[in-house]
Amino acid sequence: MNKLILVLAATLFSATAISADQAVIDKYNKSCIACHSSGAAGAPKTGVEAQWASRIGKGTDALVASVVNGMGAMPPKGMCFDCSNDDFKALIEHMVTPK
Repeated sequence: MNKLILVLAATLFSATAISADQAVIDKYNKSCIACHSSGAAGAPKTGVEAQWASRIGKGTDALVASVVNGMGAMPPKGMCFDCSNDDFKALIEHMVTPK
């Protein structure tokens, strides 16, 4: 019985993590991909560590503030008008992570 509970708990945790990851990917595809996949208008490309290095040094809070307020060609909220600061943190983490 305990093994069954552990298997069910692990499956539920795994499904939750996958759905959370998918939510980030969905938001990225909806709001960020146009510029961050190609580097349009000077946007750092997703997964290209060298292009994010100087930005990461500023810290997550500074990066979130840049998104919320807009920076360069990126408009305020970066085209994700329903994103929370936590969503922006997850999106930044997704974009910063080398692919």
